[in-house]
Amino acid sequence: MILYIAEKPSLGRALAAALPQPQQKNEGFIRLGNGDVVTWCIGHLLEQAQPDAYDPAFKQWRLEHLPIIPREWKLEAKPKTRSQLAVVKKLLKQATEIVHVGDPDREGQLLVDQVISFCGVSSAKRERVQRCLISDLNPSAVKKSLAALRSNKEFVPLSVSALARSRADWLYGINMSRLCTIQGQKMGYQGVLSVGRVQTPLLGLVVRRDQEIADFTAKTYFDVLAHLTTEQAQAFKAKWQPSAACAPWQDEEGRVLSQSLADNVVKRITQQNGRVTKAETKSRQQPPPLPYNLSSLQIDAARRFGLSAKQVLDICQTLYERHKLLTYPRSDNRYLPSEHFSQAGAVTQAIANTCTELAGALSGADLSRRSKAWDDKKVAAHHAIIPTAKAMDGSKLSSTELKVYQLVARQYLAQFYPPWQYEDKLLELEIAGGRFVARARQQGSPGWKQLFAQTRQASPAEPEDEELQSQLPALTVGDTVFCVRGERLDKLTQPPRYFTDATLLAAMTNIARYVTDGELKKILRDTDGLGTEATRAGIIELLFTRQFLRREGKQIRATEAGAQLIASLPASATTPDMTARWESVLDAISRKQAGYQAFMTDLETSLPQLIAAVDVNAFKGLKGSGKAPNFKKRKGRAKTAKPNS
Repeated sequence: MILYIAEKPSLGRALAAALPQPQQKNEGFIRLGNGDVVTWCIGHLLEQAQPDAYDPAFKQWRLEHLPIIPREWKLEAKPKTRSQLAVVKKLLKQATEIVHVGDPDREGQLLVDQVISFCGVSSAKRERVQRCLISDLNPSAVKKSLAALRSNKEFVPLSVSALARSRADWLYGINMSRLCTIQGQKMGYQGVLSVGRVQTPLLGLVVRRDQEIADFTAKTYFDVLAHLTTEQAQAFKAKWQPSAACAPWQDEEGRVLSQSLADNVVKRITQQNGRVTKAETKSRQQPPPLPYNLSSLQIDAARRFGLSAKQVLDICQTLYERHKLLTYPRSDNRYLPSEHFSQAGAVTQAIANTCTELAGALSGADLSRRSKAWDDKKVAAHHAIIPTAKAMDGSKLSSTELKVYQLVARQYLAQFYPPWQYEDKLLELEIAGGRFVARARQQGSPGWKQLFAQTRQASPAEPEDEELQSQLPALTVGDTVFCVRGERLDKLTQPPRYFTDATLLAAMTNIARYVTDGELKKILRDTDGLGTEATRAGIIELLFTRQFLRREGKQIRATEAGAQLIASLPASATTPDMTARWESVLDAISRKQAGYQAFMTDLETSLPQLIAAVDVNAFKGLKGSGKAPNFKKRKGRAKTAKPNS
């Protein structure tokens, strides 16, 4: 008997639909027409054991117990899904062959691997386990995945990476949360003060941004514009570029703070001739933006529709599992396998049938055009989020489901449009000894941008530039111009903006920007971030649930309790450096470029120093700041740390 183990019931049902009929549905599994069986987990059926499973004394939260470091790690069945674990265990004993059908990411790999190991499957049988990677739940796609099984041994590094993450989060979360909760309660704070290697640095980002805004003092600065005309009476403007001699009157960002200096420039250039010192015209083109991964989709949906990260993930899961209109949504990849290119006709037709608003876009698509999105070298366990070849009546989708589907579909259709073409023009001029610059962008063929023209969706690669003019006169080096007048522009420096769902997600995915360690900034890859695609939405929501963050309209701000918690912790616990380094190493483990043991040993060694670095006196600020939520207790234990928390 072949036993297929899916990650969740919806995946199990989609899997069974592509396997032999007739079928018999049972409690927790489906028996196929040929005698094989499909069963499923319900997410994680197992979880890291709580501290008192290692020593009953740990049921009491006491400082002298810290750090708690298990010598032999234990797993225990999650109470709500214990019965399903029993079903899977019984079926594993009966199976002669096993097919692992967890989701195509490190957590999906680990959760099924752990069940197989926990249930005592023999090493000989484990050696033969095969892996099925499914990213599209439609029957034809599932059959294709079933025809391309791989040895599960290929994915051991991915599982080891997830295991290291799970255990490291337990060590850090349990020890730091117990420490902070005990110290906080000594100062009169009622409730649990949870700390996590991802959630706490994320909270730290918000707290520091709030503080920057509170401490911000606006400064007036000055720009100077030259209003120019050519010998042919063509008018245009150029902006003054201060020389090195102006440095004493500029701030660290090069803004001129002296009004008298700006006024002097205005006076000197008015009614003066100028000369062109540089004239450039560059033809440029920009390829279409890549298809979405989860974070880029969440960011766009937050900006356009005000949807939270969790709302977007939930919508995507529904479009994937229930409607089967999207491929696997928890992807961190923005590329597509080359073999998928042949499905373009079916996918684009499904888009036109599902979303009539985009039907017209299909007529402008050239399905023979292959964008840079199709690249096997950049596709790992999963690929970009795109529509499937299934169509349905779009009116049956909810309004938010249709909006998210349209975003994904439009991004996919853009791959079959030509590049956006334009010309950038630059003029540099010398007027009364000063240097002035004028820039213009002249639109050419819109290419893929015509798909976005009616959506008010700014291109991520086309930043707004207030200095860009629509056109410039055709001048060459040496040509003379006349400055009709100079103009002083009085401006105010602006404070940073409060985080929103979109900008907080963007910060998590581009964490190197917020890392303080210069060397770490250098080694972080573009894909390194705070948390993973699958966990970021949950981490943000967790901070709201624990009342460390609050919303004011679209703005995300820290609560008093959240701000005080950050003030009580050492910088290493509240900045992204440590967790960014973790994610970098965990990714390296998944690629066989780093080892589990070295990673865990390093963490175990650093825990006592982390605990000692907590400023006990700083917890006085928590007194009277309100109550954090008291979490549900099980068997007398407060659950203070969750994986990826």
